[in-house]
Amino acid sequence: MAERGLWRGLAIPGVVWLLLFVVVPAYAVVAVAFGKIDTLLQPVPVWNPLDWNVGFVKEAFSGVIPGGTYWSATRNTLLYVGTTVALCFAIGYPVAYYVARLSGRTKGLLLLLIFLPFWVSYLMRMLAWIGLLAPNGYVNEVLGFLGIGHTDWLDGNPFSVIAALTYGYIPYFILPVYAGLDRIDMRLIEAARDLGASRIRTFLRVTLPLSWPSILAGTVLIVLPMFGDYYTNDLISGSPNTNMLGNSVNLLVQGGSQKNLGAAMVLVLMTILAIGMLYYLWETNRQARRARA
Repeated sequence: MAERGLWRGLAIPGVVWLLLFVVVPAYAVVAVAFGKIDTLLQPVPVWNPLDWNVGFVKEAFSGVIPGGTYWSATRNTLLYVGTTVALCFAIGYPVAYYVARLSGRTKGLLLLLIFLPFWVSYLMRMLAWIGLLAPNGYVNEVLGFLGIGHTDWLDGNPFSVIAALTYGYIPYFILPVYAGLDRIDMRLIEAARDLGASRIRTFLRVTLPLSWPSILAGTVLIVLPMFGDYYTNDLISGSPNTNMLGNSVNLLVQGGSQKNLGAAMVLVLMTILAIGMLYYLWETNRQARRARA
């Protein structure tokens, strides 16, 4: 009993932190989303659920469906995030797999290179990306040298936004996938090979399923911030044609008098992400039950 009480006591600071800096701010957003506006068009939070005004929330959710005001931002968000996740997997998984199979100094050097982007500000990395894609940047210089011609990469080009998102978030995908691959017992792979499985079949039937939880963890790690990302789009594109939901929320909250609607759009984002998180938790529990069986 004493030991159980000790562990519960150690959890108190974390619980207090979550209540003060997660639950309370989240409820404040809900209170603003279900709130009202005064004569100066400023938001008035409504803390009592019995007095909530559902008008802004209804407008936000109706705006993100096809034909709605914010459907283009919703479509862009789903398309850009989905494509970025696919690119992160296509690029990051082979890198993580290769590093996990190495040993010695080479492995340490490659891990250092993977960690290197974390030492540089995200904003600075995006500014460097702008330099590469500028009209007189290196990308256009190479295209001109090849005779392809110049392209305007920084004015509403969705490929630039996707490339920048991939560049910015791929280290966060590689690290958990590497950690998962590095923990796989090599004896399982050797057993599959001894039983006659080819390299490809061993990868598909042993390595990939065992690394699936780490793939999900890496995906969650990049999807959660990416859905609310607006500054990458602002820096790389700055065009309404490539707006994402994060840009819509930022415009509503910072650029006008529709802060209630901006808070309601945050609830839309939370709902979309909650669906993905429920799948992640279900899949994680399923993997845990399978491992115990």
